[in-house]
Amino acid sequence: MKIELKKIKIRELVEGYVDNKEEGVYAWGGKLNVRPKYQREFVYKDQQRQAVIDTIVQNFPLNIMYWVKSGNDEYEVLDGQQRTISICQYVSGIFSHNMMYYHNLQTDEQEKILNYELMVYFCEGTDSEKLSWFQRINIAGEKLTNQEILNAIYSGSWTTDAKRYFSKSNCPAYGLAEKYMSGTPIRQDYLETTISWISEGNIKTYMGNHQHDANANELWLYFQAVIAWVKAVFPTYRKEMKGLDWGFWYNKLKDTSLDSKKLETQVTELMQDEDVTSRKGIYQYVLFGDEKHLNIRQFKESDKRYAYENQFGVCIKCEEHFSIEEMEADHILPWSKGGKTDKDNCQMLCKQCNRRKSDK
Repeated sequence: MKIELKKIKIRELVEGYVDNKEEGVYAWGGKLNVRPKYQREFVYKDQQRQAVIDTIVQNFPLNIMYWVKSGNDEYEVLDGQQRTISICQYVSGIFSHNMMYYHNLQTDEQEKILNYELMVYFCEGTDSEKLSWFQRINIAGEKLTNQEILNAIYSGSWTTDAKRYFSKSNCPAYGLAEKYMSGTPIRQDYLETTISWISEGNIKTYMGNHQHDANANELWLYFQAVIAWVKAVFPTYRKEMKGLDWGFWYNKLKDTSLDSKKLETQVTELMQDEDVTSRKGIYQYVLFGDEKHLNIRQFKESDKRYAYENQFGVCIKCEEHFSIEEMEADHILPWSKGGKTDKDNCQMLCKQCNRRKSDK
């Protein structure tokens, strides 16, 4: 890859700056594509973009940016998108710095900013070299997520369409399922989760197979099916439903007949059970029946000591004597049959007997 270091004044950078959905984000006289397909949306918070302008005002150096050649005299921002947009937004009057907008500054102050020189590496190479370089220089600002890196590696028509559904602020996926999803679309959490669901965790393979598809209809239809299934199976929404592995459960149970009324009764009872310490685990438990997801409350040390002394240190199962450290507390009446986690329902078993009981 050919690399050349140049100085670009801010007055040159902001010339012809445009940021809208139809035309994209461009600067430097329209020759610089600030947000190529493989780049994220603008994610800087106010404090971060303030820091960029503060650095410029104080004439401190900003981190070097990287632009890569994409055509005749045309370039794409490889690294530095967030800083570039922050600068352009400030000069365009979109936000203020130290309670002063750019247009409120004195002429000499404006000129100082416009004459500030950015250090930019101009890069030229093949697509594979460009993407490889993109990964290596992910060193400053907001660190890229794994999914953002994958979007760069598998950039193409499929990724562009998928981001339309899953990666924009207030995107369709957010509007449909914000209550059920963790993270944010803009950091690619929705996209990563959905691809993981449909691919059973094989995100790279799925993206590689679909990279050049004309659209991401399959993924979007799948996502809608998952959310529709969740709403049908559990029509009563609770905050504990946010961020669960709905897609993986849908894959396993989509063809199974489930009684939503019966499930709701179970969920309601479990939500009120003081022994259940993982409320989010209730949904996986009622679907698949494994108590470990409920994280059932453990017996207190005083309960264990009470049972141990009543048993004179003898295991209820094998009738051998053990120290209390060699024993474990067990429910006399199983929790699943209504047994509570208190001293009156506690018995001490040696570790071997307790393991043998658990394996049955």
